[in-house]
Amino acid sequence: MKESIIFQIPHIYRDDFRIRAFTFGQGEKALCIVGNSRGNEYQQIFMCSRVLQRLKKWEAERRLVEGIQVMVIPSINPASMNIGKRFWSIDNTDINRMFPGYSLGETTQRIAAAVFEVVNKYRIGVQFTSFYMPGEFQPYVQMMRTGYESPEKARDFGLPYIVVREPRPYDTTTLNYNWQIWETDAYSVYSGTTTRLSLAGAEMAADAVERFMICNGILTGTPSPAEPGRIFEYDDLLNVRTSQAGLFHNLADINSPVSAGQLLAEIIDPCTGEVLETLHSPADGILFFRYNDPLIYSFTSAFKILR
Repeated sequence: MKESIIFQIPHIYRDDFRIRAFTFGQGEKALCIVGNSRGNEYQQIFMCSRVLQRLKKWEAERRLVEGIQVMVIPSINPASMNIGKRFWSIDNTDINRMFPGYSLGETTQRIAAAVFEVVNKYRIGVQFTSFYMPGEFQPYVQMMRTGYESPEKARDFGLPYIVVREPRPYDTTTLNYNWQIWETDAYSVYSGTTTRLSLAGAEMAADAVERFMICNGILTGTPSPAEPGRIFEYDDLLNVRTSQAGLFHNLADINSPVSAGQLLAEIIDPCTGEVLETLHSPADGILFFRYNDPLIYSFTSAFKILR
């Protein structure tokens, strides 16, 4: 394993801002794994750490295929993580909305440009990222429909679901989208949580990466058995939205089967305890996402149901 600094900004009052990268093997740039880009993505950097531990072990056991190189970048935003802030601490910008970056631009644009200059040379890119809403969700692999997506190949991860979605205008500045446009096979892996550490979720992600590497000729060994992941469009998910704001009293578990009309949650007046609204499943299916903050606003997606 070789450690390097791929970007650094000097700081007057605190330690310098550094983005660390860990490289395994030599030769063709086969796989790059990127962890958190937002300061509250604790699970995502935890997932990277579990993969790093395995890569060190695989390297010692000579299981990495000769002539290939694997890089892991656990965090591209350690400064925001240090102070518990989701976005860049100075101007509240999102680094994952700055790609492919601009080396003469604002700080987050320069960070994105430096990172992309390194990672876009790899044949396959895997990003551990978070859902845009606070909550828990099914582990899945996601890619955007750019014309370069490979949903069938995503089954090599062995995760239960593969989500394909149409890119929105703001998606065109994300790492995943730009990786695909620059002809890297890019996948976003979601493990289920963001701000809460889940060892089971992190190990599932590491297992998925191991299986993917074996299936794609990067790591020797026999891939673990897995059911073919279900491929579906993101818009196929049914939204259950609130019409009232208040305390969010959840009554359903993630990954549980639900039936049409089943009670999922209550919205409660924080002061009086009155039930302002009840939320019910619109159809039979699987609970794919659930909101998990104690307070919820009106017109917020509280659940997503996969038929």
